[in-house]
Amino acid sequence: MIKIIRAGRINSVQDMGRNGFRHLGICQSGALDRTALAIANLLVGNPRDGAAIEFTLGPCELAFTVDSRIALGGADFGATLDGQPLLPWWSVRVRAGQTLKLNAARHGMRTYLAVAGGINSAAQLGSRSTDLQAAFGGHGGRALTEGDGLSAGALDNPAAPVHHAAAFGVRAPSWYDADDTETLAIRVIPGPEYDLFSAATQKTFWNSSWTLTPQSNRMGFRLSGPELKIKKSGDLLSHGVLPGVIQVPPAGQPIVLMADAQTTGGYPKIGVVIGADLARLSQLRFNRTLQFVEADADAARTALRDEALYLQQIETAMHWLRPAK
Repeated sequence: MIKIIRAGRINSVQDMGRNGFRHLGICQSGALDRTALAIANLLVGNPRDGAAIEFTLGPCELAFTVDSRIALGGADFGATLDGQPLLPWWSVRVRAGQTLKLNAARHGMRTYLAVAGGINSAAQLGSRSTDLQAAFGGHGGRALTEGDGLSAGALDNPAAPVHHAAAFGVRAPSWYDADDTETLAIRVIPGPEYDLFSAATQKTFWNSSWTLTPQSNRMGFRLSGPELKIKKSGDLLSHGVLPGVIQVPPAGQPIVLMADAQTTGGYPKIGVVIGADLARLSQLRFNRTLQFVEADADAARTALRDEALYLQQIETAMHWLRPAK
């Protein structure tokens, strides 16, 4: 139902990723901004974890070959549908022959296009996400290119109010309203090797502004700032790592592991970004700055509960929709 006319930068099919396979060396993959993906899916009547297209920076263009319903969630790309503005966090019906254009992102880095029924790529290991490093999943295990065609799956409930409603939208999470020229505050729990760094280095870690470098990708966000020195040099045994882990290589410049990160690593882990802030981090633009704010497990759990409540409110509101006249 979707034909890619202009692919833009690295855009791929993603859902919530593969869970339960890290012991086999298979990374999680999935959307970097899981919050935006979940909201876009809810706005078209899909489960939160439905497969969608993750767009990075833009610009790109695609056409619809059948009638459907779509929603964009995430950064504002100045999108237009047949020349008419289409804001993020809005759900609209589309007709066969209409064209969606995404311009360069105005704020943030990524947006997600959800279609009713979800992108119907083949599920592999329980997910339709694209693993770009291992080249499997999604659409042929690769980023989308011009001429690609994507289909949508069957609707779970064709009679659901959302499928027959007029255009509607929801309020974005509050942090999307922040100016992305400001330093982004990211909450972090001290990691297992935190004490391998001196008190002075720990202070530097918390009090410094870190710049996101253009060498960053879906595997890891590379940061630039003051050198973080370990108290005692020496190799660590390779150990399991997860998205959100902040590793410090010998050069002393931290790397935040993201969705496509490897499953093991030997660099010391100075901290872990809390789950609720990974979405915020994923929208940080290159050469913008962030600062780490110390948090604990209770704060991380509270943030996840707040996010779950917000998504549940959206799900509940779907039942109040009125059919279009």
